[in-house]
Amino acid sequence: MSGSRLLRSSAVFSSMTFLSRLSGLVRDQVYAIVFGANPAMDVFVAAFRIPNFMRRLSAEGSFSMAFVPVLAEYKEKHGHEAVRELIDRVAGALLASLLVVTAAVLLAAPWLARLIAPGFEPGSGKYALFVEMLRITFPYSLFISLASLAGGILNTWRRFAVPALSPVLMNLAMIAAALGLAPLMDGSIKALGWGYSWRACSSWRSSCRRWRGWACCRDHDWISPTRGCAGY
Repeated sequence: MSGSRLLRSSAVFSSMTFLSRLSGLVRDQVYAIVFGANPAMDVFVAAFRIPNFMRRLSAEGSFSMAFVPVLAEYKEKHGHEAVRELIDRVAGALLASLLVVTAAVLLAAPWLARLIAPGFEPGSGKYALFVEMLRITFPYSLFISLASLAGGILNTWRRFAVPALSPVLMNLAMIAAALGLAPLMDGSIKALGWGYSWRACSSWRSSCRRWRGWACCRDHDWISPTRGCAGY
């Protein structure tokens, strides 16, 4: 990578990171104004710890750190067809494992509530809300992990803008959920749960459309190191 391109990529990533931190601050302030410090917000924070932990494990943890260097090395030694086959297999294995974990968590939510939030008495309003919030928010970890996989692939081909912009769009979506969706749901904290899951799905779709290797994508033009991908 040339010096000018490295500088440009660093500038893009740094600016998106700054916007992410700024929009995150605004998001927290909006949460405080709309929901305040109340038991429902405590339940949301407690329930979101599980999908957030899964995100750190699969999307930002050992999986991403291991896969991206392997993909970069594989790309240098093999042709596009071999790289595409590798991506298909990795994406399929990741999706299958995440689906199993997601289904297990959705079914076991009442038991997980007793383990993770022992202070919520079974049968109480907090307990019921925690179980429902866990079932609403946990699909977030599935979609955000797939989006991270797609973002890692884009980074390998020196496409940094879309993955770097994703956290900014997530924060903006959550601000919109708090200000727009919550009033439609009578101020329910569930609006945040639906907002996270919806935005994670949208993030996966927007990243996934930049590379071929996924059957649900509409764009099927393979990424080229020189011309990028269709519409990019």
